[in-house]
This record gives sequence, structure tokens and C-alpha cells, in this order.
Amino acid sequence: MVINKIKFIYAFTVVLFVSSCGRNSIVVPVTESQISEPSRINDSTSYQGNFLHGIPVDSYNIVNGRVRNNQFISSILASYGVPWETINKLLIENKETFDPRRVRKGSGYSVFLSKDTLSKADYFIYDHDAFVSYIFSLKDSLKIHRYYAEIKRILKFSSGTIKTSLWEATLENGLNPNLANELSEIYAWTIDFFGLQSGDRFKVVYDEEFIGERSVGISTIYAALFEHAGASIYAIPFVQDSSGSYFDTTGTNLKKEFLKAPLRFSRISSRYSGARLHPILKIVRPHQGIDYAAPVGTPVLAIGDGRVIEAGLEGGSGRIVRIRHNSVYSTAYLHLSRFEPGISSGVYVKQGQRIGYVGSSGLSTGPHLDFRFYMNGYPVDPLKVDAPSADPVSETNKMRFEMIKTAAMSLLGTID
Repeated sequence: MVINKIKFIYAFTVVLFVSSCGRNSIVVPVTESQISEPSRINDSTSYQGNFLHGIPVDSYNIVNGRVRNNQFISSILASYGVPWETINKLLIENKETFDPRRVRKGSGYSVFLSKDTLSKADYFIYDHDAFVSYIFSLKDSLKIHRYYAEIKRILKFSSGTIKTSLWEATLENGLNPNLANELSEIYAWTIDFFGLQSGDRFKVVYDEEFIGERSVGISTIYAALFEHAGASIYAIPFVQDSSGSYFDTTGTNLKKEFLKAPLRFSRISSRYSGARLHPILKIVRPHQGIDYAAPVGTPVLAIGDGRVIEAGLEGGSGRIVRIRHNSVYSTAYLHLSRFEPGISSGVYVKQGQRIGYVGSSGLSTGPHLDFRFYMNGYPVDPLKVDAPSADPVSETNKMRFEMIKTAAMSLLGTID
């Protein structure tokens, strides 16, 4: 009875999501809860008996390798005795299927060599990524076939309790760590993930994608609940005016004008203060920002849309990016190791766009980001800024949203 109830609620939720989202849906539902459903199928994308992609593996000696830096598919094929004339013809005649310029360093490949004394390469498989492979036929007909891996989407009901971080909580509960990324993006405007407390808890209903037994990612989050600092914050997906977002139970958009933090999965090493002993100068003076300790090279993101008004070296601040978001708010990002290519004074950036990387330039005792927030030109505590939200659910969409909210909350209610 419980499983049937879950299936009913799930099916009802999917129907509501699809009807509300239309073509621009942020939801890609599977057909039935807790049942694997292939989203892309090919009849020979894995080992079946003694065949791989239709190739009889027992008839060949198979050599596996990985593409090295600045290595080309043509040079790999040539190293196994494939004539250059054959390689050129193969690539030219199949240029609509395979672009050799997009070969990735580190991608795997397999060479199928005949077992006779000639040890001739009859087939070559290039695994571009977990999802796509290219099969080179080098025998009578020169042909390149593109194969998609069979992907199964499985509906998951998961939960976890925070001890140290969201990332650690997903690992401790045997969940795909990408789930932490997805949840941090949904709640990026609402929850300060550097201020999580032991005992905070989450519940989430989502589709996870698998190739064979290997998890390859999270495709859709249907509903989420985060219990943080005594508050229960729901995330209900909804689309209005062809734009998808997540909303709380009141219909308030979880997206806000500013992100809660300019980087992910770090820790606060020093807070905003009116009097702090400077670790290098050894004098007491105000610290007008938040220090986030993070490894060198950690990406730094713009917390909101705006125009870069400075990107350069500035004394003790080291490499710094300043952004004016509007007539009231501006932000600064100090001690960067380097800037993201293209970031310079006058450039317009979007919320969440990468602008630089954590470093230790200027007066700094170690790698960290000193993040500063200004209101009308005066520094304020970034953790106390209450940014305005994006558009809420409109009155004309309230009834449809209430139905989706009810179904989504019912789904979450099935999780312990």
C-alpha cells in the first residue's frame, strides 16, 4: 500500500509538473517511480555475451589506453599500423559523425587487433565520455558510428543529517556527491552553507542516472526540504512565464538578487569585525569583510549581476575584482591568485559567473578569499544582507502552484 501510494503521488506530481512546465520544463520525468527507465537505448552499447558494440571480443587482442596531452586520434591509429591514407579517408568521409578536434585528453580508447601474425587493427573504440563512444570500423568499409550509453533513471527518496558539511553528509549516507552540488545551487540564495549547524537535515526526491551500476549524475530534483537553524525551507519546482525556478511553500522565489556566498564548500576563517588584530601588520583595525579559507585555485563567483569596475592589483588587497551591482550595492573579491579570462574593468557579469580564483596575493598569511559587501559605498556585514527575492508565484498561477506544492510535500512526507 505504501509503495502504491508513493507511485500515485509521484505520477500525480509528474502530470502537474509537465502541465505547468510545457516545452521549457525544468523537469524531465521518468515513467514510474522506483523503476529503472532507459532514456537513450542502443542495442549494442555494452558487453553482451562475447560482443562489445557488435564486435566479437574473443576474436581479438584488445589494447586499452588513454589519450595523452596533445595526442591525436590519427597518431594513435598510425601507431597501430593503420595507413595514413586510410586514416585521412576515414576522417573525411565521417566528418559529420566525428570531429577529431574535440578529442579529450584522458579519454579512454580500445584497439582491436587480429590474433594472427599480422596483428592488424580492425576496430578502434574512442570513449569520449561516460555517455558517448565512437566505433571506428577499419576493415572492408571505413565507417565511424556514434553510440550512446544506455542510461537508466531511477527515482530516489533520500535524506541526511549534517554533522560537518553537506558534502560529508551525502558521502556518509552513500549518496551521489553531485546531490550536494544540486542542493547548494537550489538553496544558494537562501542558506549560508558555511554556516550549517550539526543536526541540520535535508530530504530530497530526485532522479539519479546510471550507466550499468555506475551513477553518472542527478537529472531532476522534484522536491526538497532543508531544515536549517530551526526553519524548514521547502524547494518546490515551478515554471511561470516560461521561466523555471524553485519556490518555498508561500510561493516566494528561492532565488534572490545575491548569492549567499561567492564560492562553495569552504569555511569561514574570519568574520566581519569592527576591531581585529591584523595577522601580518599586528595592529588592531576593522576587518570589513568575510574571509573564506579555501585551496588555491578554488573558483570565485560573482554573487550577483553587475559591471566590473576594477580588476587588477591593489596594494595589500592583492589581485582584486570590484563589481557594481546597482546604484546601492557593490562587492569586492580580494587576494585572488588570478582572474578568469575576459574579466576586466567595464565587463558585465552575471550572477554565479566565475570571475577569478582563490589565492594569497597581497598581505595574506595563506590562501583565502576576503569578500566585501558595500551598501551606498559603506561596508556592511555580508552575512547580514537581506537581499530582495526574484518574482514570486503570480496570483494567476497560485492555484496551479498549490496543487504542485501539495503533491511535492506529499512525496517528501514519505521519507523518514
